[in-house]
Amino acid sequence: MAFNDDDKPPTSNAGSTKGLVSIKAVKYFKDDAALTADTVTAEVEINATSSTTVREGLDLVAVLDISWSMRGDKIESLKKAMTFVIMKLTPVDRLSIVTFSSDAARLTPLRSMTPAAQNELKALVDGLTAGGWTNIQAGLETGLAVIADRVNTKARTANIFLMSDGEQKPGDARQVDPGKVAIYTFGFGKDTNHQLMSDIATRSPGGTFSSVPDGSTVSLPFSQLLAGLLTVVAQDVELTLTPKTDEGDVDTIVVAPGTDYKTTTDAATGVITVMFGTLFAGEGRKVVLTLTLKDVSATNNEEYNAPLAEAQHSYTAQARPRDPQVPQDIQIKRTPTPSQAPGASSKARQVQAEIARRQHSEAIRQARLLADKGRLEDARYKLVDAQNALEDIVLDSLVDGQKLVDSLRAELVQLIKLMETTELYEAKGRPYALASETSHGRQRYSARGGDEDGDVRLFATPRMDTYREQAKNFEKDPSAPVPTADEDVKKEVAANPLAAISNDLAYYLRNAIEALRAIERIVAPST
Repeated sequence: MAFNDDDKPPTSNAGSTKGLVSIKAVKYFKDDAALTADTVTAEVEINATSSTTVREGLDLVAVLDISWSMRGDKIESLKKAMTFVIMKLTPVDRLSIVTFSSDAARLTPLRSMTPAAQNELKALVDGLTAGGWTNIQAGLETGLAVIADRVNTKARTANIFLMSDGEQKPGDARQVDPGKVAIYTFGFGKDTNHQLMSDIATRSPGGTFSSVPDGSTVSLPFSQLLAGLLTVVAQDVELTLTPKTDEGDVDTIVVAPGTDYKTTTDAATGVITVMFGTLFAGEGRKVVLTLTLKDVSATNNEEYNAPLAEAQHSYTAQARPRDPQVPQDIQIKRTPTPSQAPGASSKARQVQAEIARRQHSEAIRQARLLADKGRLEDARYKLVDAQNALEDIVLDSLVDGQKLVDSLRAELVQLIKLMETTELYEAKGRPYALASETSHGRQRYSARGGDEDGDVRLFATPRMDTYREQAKNFEKDPSAPVPTADEDVKKEVAANPLAAISNDLAYYLRNAIEALRAIERIVAPST
């Protein structure tokens, strides 16, 4: 069956696409390198604008489990969460609802969320009933077919919310190819196959897994990812790293583990491309590089700045062609008397903190694997070691550095609690760990399902913080009005009226600075 009956939406929130994603000056773990063979660790960071005035239109397919195990409080919580989603969307956004139990059914095509459509879909959601098996594969295949068959795709970001509370039966959803569609999965309760839901999310570009423990509400985790999807400012975001192996000092470049995005390396040129997909307003992505340097001591015995590589990002927005941005040089001072110690600068400490975060994430993964084998005590020791390692981080004076370490500490405290017994681990510890791993790997928020007071807000954006409070209020009083995404933008602009034009100003300023630097490099040898 073809699903080519999607509504034609109005034009998305259009505007200038200049400076929607920017790149920061490259940071280094140490301040200099030796003239002999050496290794350099560098961090390249790109950031999306915090302004939400320009965004892509959202095409969201909600793939919902209505099997027998969802009866009672679970399906009522799901209905409330979907009602919140529907009320947040605008006519620019489209929503399709797919349900699955023993089989799957598309209940609605991709509908533009006009007030009339909102009322129709709220009534449809309110009428959902539970029964049958849990055929996740059929649900996911139907959801992806809705996206694949769209007629209207210009300046739109396609995503799936997949929610389930049980073991899949029949089929195997891991066999479904997500293609270029981000799938955000939500595991509801202790009987969920959390590993399966995590695997589905991480097979997709940019997707995350969120844990929804028994007794909690679905509205909160739904609201967080919805906040991101309603602020997608750029798509097809890529970072290209071009080594200067011929004219420069670099021998090899390797992307360090912990960046869970598709990465390719051109065998002929050594050019590395990291594909990030979409970026939400206020999000960033960090890539840590290990560069091995050639031994130049036989031909050079003086200090100099060594060119190593070039970092350049690009993206698409508002259906315009890919826009390569001004490249950043990766270079380091080489000297016959290197310090060989971690740098003391603020930027060096930030690199150290990022490396520590990645090691922290790997410790969580190793602890989960130990716990899966029943070795809970060993798993807790692994997490305690990770706690001790956090004490060795030399904090940057900036508030963000302290916030990062506090979040990592809170994450470990929660996990150690959830690995006290096998029953507790299987109900809450495993899903918490899996959600943490996908969040760290994707550098994107996911709901871990721990104590609300100890909610780890790593990678949360300002809009997510806003929607979290709105979802809490909605749970208390579903009859109260919920601001639409357009109303959220108006409020943000009123609070920061310069945000809408700051992207263009920063873009042209960066270009001017780079032009001056280029002139300086040309004239420097003759002065």
